Amino acid sequence: MNFFELVAQLAQGLVSTVVVTLVCSGTGMAVGLTVAGLRRMGYAHLVPFLDGFTYIFRGVPVLVLLFLVYFGLPSVGIKVGPLLAMALSLGLIAGAYLAEVFRGALDSVEASEILAAEAMGMSRFQILTSIEFPQMLRLAVPGMINEFTSILKYSPFAYTVGIAEITKQAMTLTATTLRGIEIYLAVGVLYFLIYRILLAGVHFLEKRYQVPGLGTT
Repeated sequence: MNFFELVAQLAQGLVSTVVVTLVCSGTGMAVGLTVAGLRRMGYAHLVPFLDGFTYIFRGVPVLVLLFLVYFGLPSVGIKVGPLLAMALSLGLIAGAYLAEVFRGALDSVEASEILAAEAMGMSRFQILTSIEFPQMLRLAVPGMINEFTSILKYSPFAYTVGIAEITKQAMTLTATTLRGIEIYLAVGVLYFLIYRILLAGVHFLEKRYQVPGLGTT
């Protein structure tokens, strides 16, 4: 079995790796937008809980939280599937980081635009969804790319809960062929290719929806 045949064998776990990355990224986006939006809406009584969420989940190791969800919850009668366990661990941690990214981007939105919208009679929710969020998402692209990259790098933890992604395939191949150096080199190549493809997609969207005049001199 040559190097390219090893890559072909490992690619059998490619779909699982991409699915885990996309599901956790989607969960992180949803959680981050929700937390940032609730904080921006001005619900003072929620701020301590939102701050507590971001503080705790940014400090918990991904693997510890994953084991707590997947192996710990069944002990209290809650059965969690492997993909859901990844979403509830890696997705929530990513959401906590993205919430801070979004908060910084929201602070960059011009206050004059918000005042003008209020003068026009728009509700706080309308201002958030129609004026602040569209600009915030454009401004937050660099931070989002960084977090999505982290999600991809943490996706190999999925093998610990039985998802047959690339790392799981590599462990199986290494056990049967004893060619660890070549196999894990191939794993690195596959992850790099996934990263470059995802990065190219994000950059395409960034250029497509870039704020006119932003970044130009």
